[in-house]
Amino acid sequence: MLLFCPACSNMLVVARAPLTEPGEAFRGRNCFECRTCPYRYVLDRRYAERKVMPRKEVEDIMGGAKAWENVDKTHVQCPNDRCNGGEAFFFQVQIRSADEPMTSFYKCTTCGKQWRE
Repeated sequence: MLLFCPACSNMLVVARAPLTEPGEAFRGRNCFECRTCPYRYVLDRRYAERKVMPRKEVEDIMGGAKAWENVDKTHVQCPNDRCNGGEAFFFQVQIRSADEPMTSFYKCTTCGKQWRE
């Protein structure tokens, strides 16, 4: 949770209220405090906020079903033991740093198994 000071518009940080805070109930408790002005908001109850971020599917990152539409074929042995396919669709993507080789993604034309090298 991110709050801003109503007096000077700077970001408030969580700090411990000083023991000299007026009011017996607020001494030594957590508070939101401005670092540039004397504004302080003492927290009198628990504050919690949870936000679930949606995860991207791997297919969305790599192009999904459309990734295999306009690709080339090459002669390569399928790693599937039950398939004798010798041809596969492939495309290459640079997923590491520039000094590393490109990663090749393959899809067998016979059984549809996908793998990468």
